Amino acid sequence: MPNWEKGLIAIAINLVLIIILFKVIDVIDRRVRLKIQNEESNSPLLRFIPIIMKLLKAVLLFIAFTGFLQSQGYSVSSILAGFGIGGIAVGMAAKDALANIFGSIEILSDHVYKVGDYVKVDGIEGYVEDINIRSTKIRDLDNFLISVPNNVAANVVITNVSRAKKRFINMMFGVTYSTDNDSLQKAQEILKEVALAHKDIHKDFVVAIHDLGDSSINIRFRGYVKSGSYEKFLKVRSEFLADVIKRYREENIDFAFPSRSVYIESDNTKIEN
Repeated sequence: MPNWEKGLIAIAINLVLIIILFKVIDVIDRRVRLKIQNEESNSPLLRFIPIIMKLLKAVLLFIAFTGFLQSQGYSVSSILAGFGIGGIAVGMAAKDALANIFGSIEILSDHVYKVGDYVKVDGIEGYVEDINIRSTKIRDLDNFLISVPNNVAANVVITNVSRAKKRFINMMFGVTYSTDNDSLQKAQEILKEVALAHKDIHKDFVVAIHDLGDSSINIRFRGYVKSGSYEKFLKVRSEFLADVIKRYREENIDFAFPSRSVYIESDNTKIEN
């Protein structure tokens, strides 16, 4: 059989294999999309599926092409070596882009955060506004929009504040040193009563005299808000404080404030001329 016929047969076989494999990739593409949409209809991961599938097809084409060249007696290694310098340049240029793509896939597949979450990433803190192929957009508390490259986000410690199941309350209440023992005991009981009465505060809290400050006897309250929402935490803490202040005033328990006592000694020394 002439060599040109062998070449045509090899091309035909490769084309059939490529078409079959492309069809398999398309089926996988549809099934993966459907699965993601069933779990989260607006998942950012849907943006990356076409890119991944195109990369797979490109790899298959490259393998088929090099295989065909090899079957025709060409040295693939020497051809690749000829493109070595150009390949290095392209590789260096594409390195960061690929790192960002894989970083974004890692973030989304691990469900590290999603749009709307409040996160802390590499010293940046705010709400996630967008996750795209290159970066994550975060709106900080100063209303600045900050872009964090996904390869950076994928390799640093990330705190997803929105994923908290409950939030810690750690508060100190200082009462004056003139507070008698009964009132001091009552001050602690009020904290317990207010916490028990609030439906959004866990009942496994701790109330105790913490220490003696410069101008106050300090009572510490440690407990948890049942919700992980930051807005809910602020609301519950505000309500708790308002109720404690109200009860302290009703019981004539005075909050301490920074003060200093100054003692002046009289000097009756007579100065003679």
